[in-house]
Amino acid sequence: MKMDGLRSLSVIAAVAAFGLISSAAVLGGAHEGAGGESTEATNPGDGHCTYVQENMFAGPFKVCTMPASAATCEELGNTDDNRDAAHAAGDCPAEALVGTCDLGDSKLLYYEGDPGGLEIGCGFQGGEWSTP
Repeated sequence: MKMDGLRSLSVIAAVAAFGLISSAAVLGGAHEGAGGESTEATNPGDGHCTYVQENMFAGPFKVCTMPASAATCEELGNTDDNRDAAHAAGDCPAEALVGTCDLGDSKLLYYEGDPGGLEIGCGFQGGEWSTP
């Protein structure tokens, strides 16, 4: 019986990691222009993007990425099977937060999902996981 639980946790971790990879790829391209210069400021004034993150391995999870410009938000909403992207000013909402993956230049906040599996996936991306 314990092996089934470990196997399930491994699947959840792999799923969470794949979801983070997809988002990190979008965000990585959003912050560098030709010659490596930044095309967006990385301050809270950039706003945030709430959306449903989903791909063939992960989700659906209600998430929020910050900082995110309106253009980055649109791109996040069109990545994989993500949907319902909405850009707004300021930081991501803190209500009902499961945990945050701090990726350095951006943060991905989760409002749904298993915290243990999401933490493992965050670690695969070199992020630092925190819970409220």
